[in-house]
Amino acid sequence: MGTAAPFLLAILCLAWSWLAAAAAAECGAKNTTLAGFEADLRMSQHQLRGRVAVLDGCSFRVAALDLLPGSASARWWRAEGTDLESLARGEPAADEPLNRTFRSESLVFRLLPGLSWPLVPVLAAFDPLTSSLFGFVRISDNASSSSAAASAPTMFDSCLQLSPRFRVRWTLDEASNSIDIGLEAAVGSEYYMAFGWAKPGAAEPSMIGADVAVAGFTEDGLPFAEDYYITKSSECLRREDGVVEGVCPDTIYDRDGAAGHVNNTRLVYGHRRDGVSFVRFARPLVSPDKKYDVPVNATKNMTVIWAIGLLRPPDLLRPYYLPLSHGAPQGTAFGFVTLNASATSHGCVGPLDAEDKEDQARITTERKTPLVVTAGPALRYPNPPNPDKVLYINKKEAPLLKVERGVPVTFSIEAGHDAPFYITSDPVGGNATSRNLSEVIYAGGPKAEGVPATPTELVWLPDRNTPDLVYYQSLYDPKMGWKIQVVDGGLSDMYNNSVLLDDQQVTLFWTLSGDSINIAARGEKKSGYLAIGFGSAMVNSYAYVGWIDGNGTGHVNSYWTDGKDGISVHETNENITYKRCRSENGVIVFEFTRPLSPSCSGRVECKNIIDPTTPLKVIWAMGSQWSSGPLSLKNMHSVTSNRPVRILLLSGLAEAVQDLHPVLAVHGFMMFVAWGILLPGGIMAVRYLKHLKGDVWFQAHTYLQYSGIVVMFLGVLFAVAELRGFSFKSRHARIGAIAFTFACVQPINAYLRPQRAENGEFPSGNRKVWEYMHVFTGRSAALAGTIALFTGLQHLGHRYGSANIKGLTCGLILWIVSATLITAYLEYIAIKRRRGDADGHSGKWVLGNTDEDDSVDLLQSDRAASKLESNSSAGPTELQLQPLKG
Repeated sequence: MGTAAPFLLAILCLAWSWLAAAAAAECGAKNTTLAGFEADLRMSQHQLRGRVAVLDGCSFRVAALDLLPGSASARWWRAEGTDLESLARGEPAADEPLNRTFRSESLVFRLLPGLSWPLVPVLAAFDPLTSSLFGFVRISDNASSSSAAASAPTMFDSCLQLSPRFRVRWTLDEASNSIDIGLEAAVGSEYYMAFGWAKPGAAEPSMIGADVAVAGFTEDGLPFAEDYYITKSSECLRREDGVVEGVCPDTIYDRDGAAGHVNNTRLVYGHRRDGVSFVRFARPLVSPDKKYDVPVNATKNMTVIWAIGLLRPPDLLRPYYLPLSHGAPQGTAFGFVTLNASATSHGCVGPLDAEDKEDQARITTERKTPLVVTAGPALRYPNPPNPDKVLYINKKEAPLLKVERGVPVTFSIEAGHDAPFYITSDPVGGNATSRNLSEVIYAGGPKAEGVPATPTELVWLPDRNTPDLVYYQSLYDPKMGWKIQVVDGGLSDMYNNSVLLDDQQVTLFWTLSGDSINIAARGEKKSGYLAIGFGSAMVNSYAYVGWIDGNGTGHVNSYWTDGKDGISVHETNENITYKRCRSENGVIVFEFTRPLSPSCSGRVECKNIIDPTTPLKVIWAMGSQWSSGPLSLKNMHSVTSNRPVRILLLSGLAEAVQDLHPVLAVHGFMMFVAWGILLPGGIMAVRYLKHLKGDVWFQAHTYLQYSGIVVMFLGVLFAVAELRGFSFKSRHARIGAIAFTFACVQPINAYLRPQRAENGEFPSGNRKVWEYMHVFTGRSAALAGTIALFTGLQHLGHRYGSANIKGLTCGLILWIVSATLITAYLEYIAIKRRRGDADGHSGKWVLGNTDEDDSVDLLQSDRAASKLESNSSAGPTELQLQPLKG
């Protein structure tokens, strides 16, 4: 029995060898035309790199394979194409899982039984659990198509590790006087990558005189690579004499030269994947630009320099992306290396693995702040392959949501009737049961759909049983949404109120506590510093800035700003306590406490009083870098609010301070014409034009009053149309309504006017009541209209923050003073005229009725004219004199 076991084992080994040889012979007999095919894998995500080679009819080798791990279901996959539908119809091509990190490994994989290369037009690394495409290669025996697909932009001949998170790759083409360079760094999207050649002949390596390329990504996510020249170890600045110095683009130094002769760096490709920036560019070895470019000797050891750091976006003064000071020791954020471009180097082992792999915009939900869900095109969806359209939340494409347990989340769903919204455990969405999978639905469903005209509100309350990671998706189409991180407690639990400021880029939190206020601010995008200000604009505002210095320490300071440059930002000694500042994945969050009314005098910050009963106007700004002490251009903000938000601290409500609408400006002008010119003119016509012959005073009074009422009515319609209805919440609206009512009563009052008493008769009681009413309503209308003009200007200042309110108010006062002086002069002339008439008639008998008949109808001028004519034709009254008897 002891000798039988080795004999049996030998038989099994021979059988296995025979079967393997038979399988190999069978593979070798299949599809031999593809044997020897090679092509680079094209990266989609998970830092996939490698070169695929077809060995025979059913096996392939992947050389220098780099890959971050997928789930246990990730496999080599066969499909007809690389779109989502084709991959969903595909199936595994090999049995080995891709659920571990591959570090520059060369491995052989066998196709599954029954598969052959004609059934594998696309070989992909794919995870069906999350519908994630890691990368792919197209398999073809067509010479032209295979040669076109053979090279991928992420693959190079050589690679050198510059720091733990920064690499340089290159491919030399001496025949074309060119070198392709790829910069790769596990940094945030707000960082730059710089690489180039130092000035030859220097005794020691130096940045001065170096020719470098600066690469990175714009705020829109687009890659760029520019040619820079270093004249000074500082940021790029233009001196007062016009000389440019620092780390500046070549095009700044030579504005008159041709751009093609100065900027010799040509962008080839760039992407952001898994928290890693990659930019490929080409440059000539020997450039035609002899002044700012260093010639590269490909066969000689030369000193190269590199750096990574924060990037300043363009602004009005400097319309370029400029690198900021790296602010770190040599070897971590910058360094010098000796490089021979012709020597092949394989110094990069495995993929770069970033700590923060999430590049999507982040939104932290708040109580009472709804999230608006819409649909739009897939531009930078985080999980390739991209769908045709995705969900946008608060105008951000498929953002990462962060919610807190116990805090209700409100969604206003406007994505369309074909995209019902739901929250699920399934990372793909689109109803997992249709893929024979199970899922847990936490909120939403078929009825959670709407359009902008009729949105649907969905309220979801995460509780302690909600997992740390769930997904928002569309019920009908897969991969339209993204992740929701569920965490315990946060700023929402610490503060009583919160609002989103303008453009939904900053959230402000506050709690009123006795005679002080606790304030926190959190950005919704990555930045170097975050600032909030109290005021309508940056100039003449009180600001609070939170930032993280180079050592990782958080700071919060207060400032007074009286200009738009660095020297106009003055640090104050405001009494702010409990100051905290931190960075959460590049997003600045800072907190502080301050008194409502500073207990000081004589300093500018002593006027920074917060009255909880009046609206507080708040603005914000973000930038790349901040520091204590004197500020300069490097501290300018890169993005800021477009308008202030007016916050009611007691109620927790807020509204954006809007620009003055043109229709409301027309409303104000028409009201001024009505109440400042036409209606007062009609009143003055009655009082000061009756001495003129005929009915001039009557015609002027009638036309001016009717014209004023018509203009006033049109002005009211303009305001109602713009504001979409009547609203009497403001004092201006209430006083305006009173003036409008009095003005509309006057024409009705004139129509119902009782007849005036004949000569010698006493006026009737109705006549007396009418006269009192006519005078009272007219004067009340004029007074209310004047007050409405002033309250309108006051309302304009409170609501829109117009800088011209003081000027307009002074102009209105000047107009009223001028009208008062004119009225006083006319009153003086009228009194003088009446006295003259009285003196001329004293001691004289005037035969005939020459008194003015003011019983004319104010609404019918023809009746007034006929009355005057009948009186004039009556002739003088005859008097018969008889002698007195004895």
